[in-house]
Amino acid sequence: MLLALRDWARRLKREVVAVHRAARDPRTPWIARIVALCVVAYALSPIDLIPDFVPVLGYLDDVVIVPLGIMLVLRLIPADVMAEHRAAAGDARLPANLAAAAVIVALWLTGAGAAALWWFGPE
Repeated sequence: MLLALRDWARRLKREVVAVHRAARDPRTPWIARIVALCVVAYALSPIDLIPDFVPVLGYLDDVVIVPLGIMLVLRLIPADVMAEHRAAAGDARLPANLAAAAVIVALWLTGAGAAALWWFGPE
């Protein structure tokens, strides 16, 4: 079972790389690009909806949200484009991009700030 889980995680990582590559392809529809970039950003984000230190639920959001997002993106991207990027992804890794990481963290902080203002705002 552990080997099957490890193989699933490896395939999921490869799919995230392929989706990232396909999102940058001009043949990909714009709505698929937006959804793909959101899925990749969530998959790589250091901040989750449910923190990982919460037993079971912390990893459950990653195990459910990322695969569902990838399934949605795969329905939106043309099959020939996705097949090409899957083949190119192989064992490739996503490029480290500190600017993108900063944007993701800024978006999460902005969302947290907006939620705090809404929750604790003036009455």
